[in-house]
Amino acid sequence: MPEDRTQTFDAIIIGSGQAGNPLAFALAKQKWKVAVVEKSVLGGTCVNTGCTPTKAYVASARAAWAINNAPNLGIQIPKPPKVDLKAIRQRKNKVVNEARSGLKKSMADSPQITLIRGTATFIDNTSLQVGSRVVKSNKIFINVGARSRIPEGFEEMEYLTNSSILQLDKIPDHLIIIGGSYIGLEFAQIFKRFGSKVTVLEMGNYLISREDQDTSEVVREILEKENIKVICGAKCLSGKNSKSGGVIVSFQQENSEKKISGSHLLIATGRTPNSDLLNPEKAGLKLDKRGYIEVDPKLETNVKGIFALGDCNGKGAFTHTSYNDFEIVQDQLFGEKKKSLKDRITNYALYIDPPLGRAGMTLEQAKKSGKKLLFARMPMKEISRAKEKGEIYGKMEVIVDADSEQILGAAVLGTGGDEIIGSFLTAMYGRISYKTLMNSVQTHPTVTELIPTLLQQLKPIED
Repeated sequence: MPEDRTQTFDAIIIGSGQAGNPLAFALAKQKWKVAVVEKSVLGGTCVNTGCTPTKAYVASARAAWAINNAPNLGIQIPKPPKVDLKAIRQRKNKVVNEARSGLKKSMADSPQITLIRGTATFIDNTSLQVGSRVVKSNKIFINVGARSRIPEGFEEMEYLTNSSILQLDKIPDHLIIIGGSYIGLEFAQIFKRFGSKVTVLEMGNYLISREDQDTSEVVREILEKENIKVICGAKCLSGKNSKSGGVIVSFQQENSEKKISGSHLLIATGRTPNSDLLNPEKAGLKLDKRGYIEVDPKLETNVKGIFALGDCNGKGAFTHTSYNDFEIVQDQLFGEKKKSLKDRITNYALYIDPPLGRAGMTLEQAKKSGKKLLFARMPMKEISRAKEKGEIYGKMEVIVDADSEQILGAAVLGTGGDEIIGSFLTAMYGRISYKTLMNSVQTHPTVTELIPTLLQQLKPIED
């Protein structure tokens, strides 16, 4: 008789990302017997190829910029800085490994959690194959994340993704980036500050298509001031390896065929969910046309007992939304059963320098809402704290529902924008009148102290 390698658990979590890990510990605390299946390293995108390593690079790039910018503040530096990418990578790896090791130890210390290495595929709606093992449960939580989407025309050439670019030990001479959105622009500025020549190719007519065009133009201005070349309207893209080394990218712009050569190519054209790796059809799971697993506001799929959390459900592609997915599921299992996706206010940041913090609607989205709107915008160059720091690029703006006095959306593109946006977000979650924030007294000297002034400048806008 062959050995029966089937194991039954109270819950199976597929993927150890920013929703899966806290859920595993929460279930273990309730004495559930939990299996965590992970095909790669612990921690998911955020720890390994997303927030943690890229923000370590952003910090190094900021240091290089600060040294080069020092003469503008009256500090003379005798020699230009030497950027050691190998040392930067080693520091990044140390930060990542510390986070990863902490997760591994925490799981090992929990008798309720079994870590299973391998790729999980559905056998049916309660069973999964992981290598030679079969695991079963009536509660399955999918947290498999997403991967880089590679467009047609690039499969046969050498290219970098957001993951592999973090493994470089040598700074590219000329980095070509396809994709002018969050990932692409972040790496564009990082490697420009490290010393690369950088060209960004964007198919759309302006950068960051989900943002208002005005915001896009300010972002482009910031990047171009650092001599990053931006080409929008670059369509029909394709690429090939150069015979002399490097890459050649062909594109069409305004009915003209063009080519550009570089040493390296980063493809940052979006993400695709890893749901296809699960054989989801075996469980009867419903996917949308982009491959995301469809869920209800409580994150349950169309199959009872199977939930999808994090990037693979298409309801947010950020660490904070993934963690909120965990909070929703935890509340549904053990709490008051009140939390759902309907409570969540869209918010995110673009980590160029200066960063963009966004909460709620963009202006274009608000105009489509049918609400009576108030709007105000203030350039950073009018804010004393920004001038004192020598970082005057960017703007602040806010959108208000004139009838309810609720803040519908806000953006802070400028020094500290990723942190300052929290003031607007707190007011939005608290559902307080914008007048309360407008009449508040904020600390001086800060950028935040100009939020009341910004709100005092609100004016009606027409459709």
